[in-house]
Amino acid sequence: MSDTTKDYLVRGTAWGGKIRVFAARTTELTRELQRRHGTLPTASAALGRTAAVGAMMGIMLKGEEKLTLQVKGDGPIGAIVVDANARGEVRGYVDNPQAHLPPNAQGKLDVAGVVGTTGYVHVTKDLGLKEPYRGSVPIISGELGEDFTYYFASSEQTPSAVGVGVLVDVDGSVLHAGGFIIQLLPGLSDAEITRLEHALGHLPHVTALLDQGETPEEILRWVVGDELTVHETLPVGFACPCSEERVEQTLVSLGEAELRQLIEEDGEAEVQCHFCNEAYVFDRTKLERLLQEATSESGK
Repeated sequence: MSDTTKDYLVRGTAWGGKIRVFAARTTELTRELQRRHGTLPTASAALGRTAAVGAMMGIMLKGEEKLTLQVKGDGPIGAIVVDANARGEVRGYVDNPQAHLPPNAQGKLDVAGVVGTTGYVHVTKDLGLKEPYRGSVPIISGELGEDFTYYFASSEQTPSAVGVGVLVDVDGSVLHAGGFIIQLLPGLSDAEITRLEHALGHLPHVTALLDQGETPEEILRWVVGDELTVHETLPVGFACPCSEERVEQTLVSLGEAELRQLIEEDGEAEVQCHFCNEAYVFDRTKLERLLQEATSESGK
Protein backbone atom coordinates (compact mmCIF):
# COMPACT_ATOMS: atom_id res chain seq x y z
CA MET A 1 0.00 0.00 0.00
CA SER A 2 1.71 3.15 -1.17
CA ASP A 3 -1.18 5.65 -1.07
CA THR A 4 0.15 8.48 1.09
CA THR A 5 -3.31 9.90 1.85
CA LYS A 6 -5.01 6.96 3.55
CA ASP A 7 -4.71 6.16 7.23
CA TYR A 8 -3.77 2.60 8.09
CA LEU A 9 -1.98 0.39 10.58
CA VAL A 10 0.53 -2.40 10.12
CA ARG A 11 1.32 -5.18 12.56
CA GLY A 12 4.36 -7.36 12.07
CA THR A 13 7.47 -9.02 13.44
CA ALA A 14 11.18 -8.75 12.72
CA TRP A 15 14.50 -10.45 13.41
CA GLY A 16 13.15 -13.99 13.44
CA GLY A 17 10.10 -13.11 15.54
CA LYS A 18 12.18 -11.58 18.35
CA ILE A 19 10.68 -8.12 17.84
CA ARG A 20 6.99 -7.23 17.52
CA VAL A 21 6.34 -4.06 15.51
CA PHE A 22 3.40 -1.73 14.86
CA ALA A 23 3.18 1.48 12.86
CA ALA A 24 0.38 3.77 11.79
CA ARG A 25 -0.46 6.78 9.71
CA THR A 26 -3.27 8.63 11.52
CA THR A 27 -3.35 11.99 9.70
CA GLU A 28 -7.01 11.89 8.64
CA LEU A 29 -8.04 10.58 12.07
CA THR A 30 -6.27 13.50 13.77
CA ARG A 31 -7.84 15.98 11.33
CA GLU A 32 -11.28 14.56 12.11
CA LEU A 33 -10.68 14.84 15.86
CA GLN A 34 -9.52 18.43 15.39
CA ARG A 35 -12.58 19.24 13.25
CA ARG A 36 -15.05 17.76 15.71
CA HIS A 37 -13.57 19.31 18.83
CA GLY A 38 -12.09 22.57 17.51
CA THR A 39 -8.72 21.85 19.12
CA LEU A 40 -5.97 24.47 18.97
CA PRO A 41 -2.55 23.27 17.66
CA THR A 42 -0.97 22.01 20.90
CA ALA A 43 -4.19 20.28 21.98
CA SER A 44 -4.46 18.75 18.47
CA ALA A 45 -0.93 17.35 18.87
CA ALA A 46 -1.61 15.91 22.33
CA LEU A 47 -4.91 14.30 21.28
CA GLY A 48 -3.43 13.11 17.97
CA ARG A 49 -0.42 11.47 19.65
CA THR A 50 -2.68 9.66 22.13
CA ALA A 51 -5.02 8.58 19.31
CA ALA A 52 -2.08 7.11 17.36
CA VAL A 53 -1.05 5.06 20.43
CA GLY A 54 -4.67 3.98 20.91
CA ALA A 55 -4.96 2.84 17.30
CA MET A 56 -1.78 0.73 17.55
CA MET A 57 -2.77 -0.73 20.93
CA GLY A 58 -6.17 -1.53 19.42
CA ILE A 59 -4.60 -3.76 16.77
CA MET A 60 -3.01 -5.75 19.62
CA LEU A 61 -6.53 -6.80 20.64
CA LYS A 62 -8.79 -9.48 19.15
CA GLY A 63 -12.42 -9.70 18.05
CA GLU A 64 -14.74 -7.44 20.04
CA GLU A 65 -12.10 -6.40 22.59
CA LYS A 66 -11.64 -2.67 23.14
CA LEU A 67 -9.59 -0.29 25.26
CA THR A 68 -9.65 3.19 26.74
CA LEU A 69 -6.58 5.35 27.28
CA GLN A 70 -6.79 8.22 29.74
CA VAL A 71 -3.92 10.65 30.26
CA LYS A 72 -4.67 12.90 33.22
CA GLY A 73 -1.90 15.37 33.97
CA ASP A 74 -1.72 18.72 35.75
CA GLY A 75 -1.53 20.76 32.54
CA PRO A 76 -4.25 23.02 31.08
CA ILE A 77 -5.60 20.37 28.68
CA GLY A 78 -7.04 18.32 31.57
CA ALA A 79 -7.82 14.70 30.67
CA ILE A 80 -7.13 13.18 27.24
CA VAL A 81 -9.42 10.20 26.58
CA VAL A 82 -9.16 7.81 23.61
CA ASP A 83 -11.21 4.69 22.84
CA ALA A 84 -9.98 2.13 20.29
CA ASN A 85 -10.79 -1.42 19.20
CA ALA A 86 -9.36 -4.28 17.15
CA ARG A 87 -11.12 -3.05 13.98
CA GLY A 88 -9.08 0.17 13.69
CA GLU A 89 -11.92 2.32 15.00
CA VAL A 90 -10.80 5.21 17.21
CA ARG A 91 -12.49 8.14 18.95
CA GLY A 92 -11.28 10.64 21.54
CA TYR A 93 -11.61 14.00 23.23
CA VAL A 94 -9.81 16.35 25.62
CA ASP A 95 -11.27 18.32 28.53
CA ASN A 96 -9.95 21.63 27.19
CA PRO A 97 -9.68 21.76 23.37
CA GLN A 98 -8.44 25.38 23.61
CA ALA A 99 -5.26 24.41 25.50
CA HIS A 100 -2.34 25.96 23.62
CA LEU A 101 1.10 27.25 24.61
CA PRO A 102 4.00 28.99 22.86
CA PRO A 103 6.62 26.65 21.29
CA ASN A 104 9.03 24.91 23.68
CA ALA A 105 12.81 25.46 23.83
CA GLN A 106 13.26 23.26 20.72
CA GLY A 107 10.76 25.35 18.79
CA LYS A 108 8.24 22.48 18.80
CA LEU A 109 4.66 22.33 20.03
CA ASP A 110 4.79 22.23 23.84
CA VAL A 111 2.80 19.02 24.32
CA ALA A 112 4.37 18.35 27.74
CA GLY A 113 3.34 21.85 28.77
CA VAL A 114 -0.36 21.31 27.99
CA VAL A 115 -0.41 17.72 29.32
CA GLY A 116 1.61 18.41 32.46
CA THR A 117 4.39 16.35 34.01
CA THR A 118 2.54 15.21 37.13
CA GLY A 119 -0.36 12.79 36.84
CA TYR A 120 -1.18 9.35 35.51
CA VAL A 121 -1.63 7.30 32.35
CA HIS A 122 -4.54 4.88 32.77
CA VAL A 123 -5.22 1.98 30.40
CA THR A 124 -8.47 0.00 30.64
CA LYS A 125 -8.96 -3.05 28.41
CA ASP A 126 -12.33 -4.74 27.96
CA LEU A 127 -11.25 -8.27 27.06
CA GLY A 128 -14.71 -9.80 27.43
CA LEU A 129 -13.91 -11.07 30.92
CA LYS A 130 -15.86 -10.43 34.12
CA GLU A 131 -13.54 -7.58 35.11
CA PRO A 132 -11.67 -5.28 32.71
CA TYR A 133 -7.87 -5.12 32.83
CA ARG A 134 -6.64 -1.87 34.36
CA GLY A 135 -3.09 -0.53 34.35
CA SER A 136 -1.82 2.83 35.60
CA VAL A 137 1.60 4.47 35.61
CA PRO A 138 2.76 7.97 36.53
CA ILE A 139 3.35 10.47 33.74
CA ILE A 140 7.12 10.75 33.33
CA SER A 141 7.52 13.45 30.68
CA GLY A 142 4.16 14.54 29.30
CA GLU A 143 5.45 14.06 25.75
CA LEU A 144 3.25 10.91 25.57
CA GLY A 145 5.58 8.67 23.52
CA GLU A 146 7.92 8.34 26.51
CA ASP A 147 4.95 7.96 28.86
CA PHE A 148 3.52 5.01 26.92
CA THR A 149 7.02 3.51 26.61
CA TYR A 150 7.11 3.57 30.41
CA TYR A 151 3.58 2.13 30.61
CA PHE A 152 4.53 -0.95 28.53
CA ALA A 153 7.72 -1.59 30.51
CA SER A 154 6.16 -1.02 33.91
CA SER A 155 2.56 -2.22 33.62
CA GLU A 156 2.80 -4.90 30.90
CA GLN A 157 6.44 -5.90 31.52
CA THR A 158 7.19 -5.55 27.81
CA PRO A 159 10.28 -3.47 26.96
CA SER A 160 9.06 -1.17 24.18
CA ALA A 161 9.88 1.96 22.23
CA VAL A 162 6.94 4.22 21.38
CA GLY A 163 7.30 7.10 18.94
CA VAL A 164 4.33 9.31 18.02
CA GLY A 165 4.04 12.69 16.37
CA VAL A 166 1.66 15.26 14.92
CA LEU A 167 2.91 17.96 12.52
CA VAL A 168 0.76 21.09 12.54
CA ASP A 169 1.05 23.81 9.89
CA VAL A 170 1.34 27.53 10.68
CA ASP A 171 -2.40 27.93 10.03
CA GLY A 172 -3.18 25.25 12.64
CA SER A 173 -4.09 22.51 10.15
CA VAL A 174 -2.77 18.97 10.66
CA LEU A 175 -0.18 18.03 8.02
CA HIS A 176 0.86 14.58 9.28
CA ALA A 177 0.25 12.26 12.22
CA GLY A 178 1.32 8.75 13.10
CA GLY A 179 3.67 6.62 15.10
CA PHE A 180 5.30 3.29 15.84
CA ILE A 181 5.62 0.80 18.68
CA ILE A 182 8.59 -1.61 18.81
CA GLN A 183 8.35 -4.39 21.40
CA LEU A 184 11.24 -6.62 22.46
CA LEU A 185 10.43 -10.29 22.96
CA PRO A 186 12.55 -12.87 24.80
CA GLY A 187 15.56 -14.17 22.88
CA LEU A 188 17.17 -10.94 21.71
CA SER A 189 20.95 -11.00 22.09
CA ASP A 190 22.91 -8.12 23.59
CA ALA A 191 24.26 -7.33 20.13
CA GLU A 192 20.72 -7.15 18.70
CA ILE A 193 19.57 -4.90 21.54
CA THR A 194 22.55 -2.61 20.87
CA ARG A 195 21.69 -2.59 17.14
CA LEU A 196 18.08 -1.68 17.93
CA GLU A 197 19.08 1.09 20.35
CA HIS A 198 21.44 2.51 17.70
CA ALA A 199 18.67 2.46 15.05
CA LEU A 200 16.18 4.17 17.37
CA GLY A 201 18.79 6.72 18.44
CA HIS A 202 19.40 7.73 14.82
CA LEU A 203 15.77 7.60 13.68
CA PRO A 204 14.39 10.89 12.31
CA HIS A 205 11.21 12.11 13.96
CA VAL A 206 8.05 10.26 12.89
CA THR A 207 6.50 13.39 11.36
CA ALA A 208 9.70 14.12 9.40
CA LEU A 209 9.46 10.63 7.88
CA LEU A 210 5.76 11.03 7.09
CA ASP A 211 6.52 14.44 5.57
CA GLN A 212 9.02 12.69 3.26
CA GLY A 213 6.20 10.41 2.11
CA GLU A 214 7.37 7.36 4.07
CA THR A 215 4.70 4.70 4.70
CA PRO A 216 4.20 2.91 8.05
CA GLU A 217 6.10 -0.09 6.61
CA GLU A 218 9.02 2.11 5.54
CA ILE A 219 9.15 3.75 8.99
CA LEU A 220 9.52 0.29 10.52
CA ARG A 221 12.29 -0.58 8.04
CA TRP A 222 14.22 2.46 9.27
CA VAL A 223 14.36 0.67 12.62
CA VAL A 224 14.58 -3.05 11.80
CA GLY A 225 15.97 -3.04 8.27
CA ASP A 226 14.64 -5.38 5.59
CA GLU A 227 14.00 -8.20 8.07
CA LEU A 228 10.37 -7.11 8.45
CA THR A 229 7.40 -9.45 8.10
CA VAL A 230 4.02 -7.69 7.92
CA HIS A 231 1.24 -9.87 9.32
CA GLU A 232 -1.70 -7.50 9.03
CA THR A 233 -2.63 -4.22 7.38
CA LEU A 234 -5.76 -2.51 8.65
CA PRO A 235 -7.51 0.77 7.77
CA VAL A 236 -7.80 3.12 10.75
CA GLY A 237 -10.36 5.87 11.20
CA PHE A 238 -12.68 7.81 13.45
CA ALA A 239 -15.82 5.97 14.57
CA CYS A 240 -18.31 6.66 17.35
CA PRO A 241 -21.14 4.22 18.13
CA CYS A 242 -23.38 6.89 19.66
CA SER A 243 -26.84 7.34 18.09
CA GLU A 244 -30.20 8.90 18.86
CA GLU A 245 -31.51 5.45 19.82
CA ARG A 246 -28.72 4.98 22.37
CA VAL A 247 -29.33 8.40 23.86
CA GLU A 248 -33.05 7.60 24.06
CA GLN A 249 -32.25 4.43 26.03
CA THR A 250 -30.09 6.50 28.40
CA LEU A 251 -32.89 9.02 28.94
CA VAL A 252 -35.46 6.25 29.55
CA SER A 253 -33.09 4.71 32.10
CA LEU A 254 -33.19 7.99 34.09
CA GLY A 255 -36.69 6.97 35.23
CA GLU A 256 -40.08 8.66 35.40
CA ALA A 257 -39.28 11.27 38.05
CA GLU A 258 -36.24 12.74 36.24
CA LEU A 259 -37.98 12.73 32.86
CA ARG A 260 -41.03 14.51 34.34
CA GLN A 261 -38.70 17.09 35.86
CA LEU A 262 -37.00 17.65 32.49
CA ILE A 263 -40.37 18.15 30.77
CA GLU A 264 -41.77 20.50 33.45
CA GLU A 265 -38.65 22.60 34.03
CA ASP A 266 -36.93 22.72 30.62
CA GLY A 267 -39.45 21.40 28.09
CA GLU A 268 -36.55 19.84 26.15
CA ALA A 269 -33.25 18.04 26.60
CA GLU A 270 -29.96 18.28 24.73
CA VAL A 271 -27.42 15.50 25.11
CA GLN A 272 -23.95 15.92 23.63
CA CYS A 273 -21.54 13.04 23.05
CA HIS A 274 -18.11 13.79 24.56
CA PHE A 275 -16.34 11.72 21.92
CA CYS A 276 -17.85 12.97 18.65
CA ASN A 277 -19.48 16.24 19.76
CA GLU A 278 -22.78 15.28 18.11
CA ALA A 279 -25.73 16.92 19.88
CA TYR A 280 -29.07 15.13 20.22
CA VAL A 281 -32.04 17.39 20.94
CA PHE A 282 -35.29 16.02 22.37
CA ASP A 283 -38.29 18.37 22.33
CA ARG A 284 -41.29 18.10 24.65
CA THR A 285 -43.14 15.68 22.33
CA LYS A 286 -40.16 13.27 22.21
CA LEU A 287 -39.62 13.52 25.96
CA GLU A 288 -43.30 12.74 26.63
CA ARG A 289 -43.01 9.65 24.41
CA LEU A 290 -39.91 8.55 26.36
CA LEU A 291 -41.77 9.18 29.63
CA GLN A 292 -44.50 6.80 28.43
CA GLU A 293 -41.81 4.20 27.68
CA ALA A 294 -40.25 4.67 31.12
CA THR A 295 -43.68 4.37 32.76
CA SER A 296 -44.50 1.14 30.93
CA GLU A 297 -41.01 -0.23 31.74
CA SER A 298 -41.52 0.42 35.45
CA GLY A 299 -44.98 -1.10 35.33
CA LYS A 300 -43.73 -4.46 34.05
